Amino acid sequence: MSDWDRMTAPDAAEMETMAHTALDGLPAEFREAAAQVAIRVAEFAPEDVLDELQIDDPFELTGLYDGVPLTEKSVADQPGQPDIIWLFRRPILDEWASRGDVTLGELVVHVVTHEMAHHFGWSDDDIARIDRWWE
Repeated sequence: MSDWDRMTAPDAAEMETMAHTALDGLPAEFREAAAQVAIRVAEFAPEDVLDELQIDDPFELTGLYDGVPLTEKSVADQPGQPDIIWLFRRPILDEWASRGDVTLGELVVHVVTHEMAHHFGWSDDDIARIDRWWE
């Protein structure tokens, strides 16, 4: 029996663990605020989300920030739902398999960092300092 015979794709819980590891890798000044964002993993984005974003192929959306960026929050705001970063497992696995040049962990870190950028209201320069994905 080869190692391939025992391998399976990571499930939602394993992918969520990868995402939390990505948060641990953020610079110290961001970790506390990042820890306030919930991480959720679903197989795909819901149809209504895809429709709202005008995405026809559910494999095109690997992650989504659902919340109010810190740059837009006010102490006068009424508490609402928690900010959430959604990871879409099947599109992430599909992108990882089609790329062939990054580890699954690297891809998850990239998706989490990109979605966290929406939470912090980061500029492209801010993102590039944290996530060297495009180099």
